[in-house]
Amino acid sequence: MSPCATIGGNTHSASSSTVTSLPAPAERSAFARALAADARQITDDDLREPFGYEWRAQLTAAWLAGLDRRERIGELLLASKLCRAGKGFCFALTRSGTQQDAQLPVDCLDRYLARPDLMYDQHWAMAAFLCLDARLGAGHASPFLGPSGAWQRWTAAAATPVTDPGSLRPQIGMMCSFAEHCMRSVDEP
Repeated sequence: MSPCATIGGNTHSASSSTVTSLPAPAERSAFARALAADARQITDDDLREPFGYEWRAQLTAAWLAGLDRRERIGELLLASKLCRAGKGFCFALTRSGTQQDAQLPVDCLDRYLARPDLMYDQHWAMAAFLCLDARLGAGHASPFLGPSGAWQRWTAAAATPVTDPGSLRPQIGMMCSFAEHCMRSVDEP
């Protein structure tokens, strides 16, 4: 695992492929404990710098923020300055899982589904939105998904391999499950 960001004095590498592909349970638990401990200690000021870097640093910072909620995530998702980093922002919002968090992917989708020329992380925002809808018992995604909805128009016009809006929900679910494991493991001996 190669480090990609030094945040708060510690070097981190966190991505969905990292956390779901650690081979040994002991290795996964050690990584989870270290990540959760850092997420609890890191400050918003520590996260400010990597959120200004390239996508790998932003993805790692989003993971740390997703473990211990940070308000800045929604702003960064909406700004979408770098593609791929949005995956981490969407995970963080899904992990938090409140009605307020559900509005942020909506704002992102309202802005970016109207722009097929900008293929950022719309598919991750839709997956986060669907996860939040399921968790909160809401049906807010329906207007986006109808036959003439913004999602259908965007996938028809954009060069995206992701046309099934639910196809990424399992990945976000695995990320959230791992985050729960991280936060529980930091309290275990």
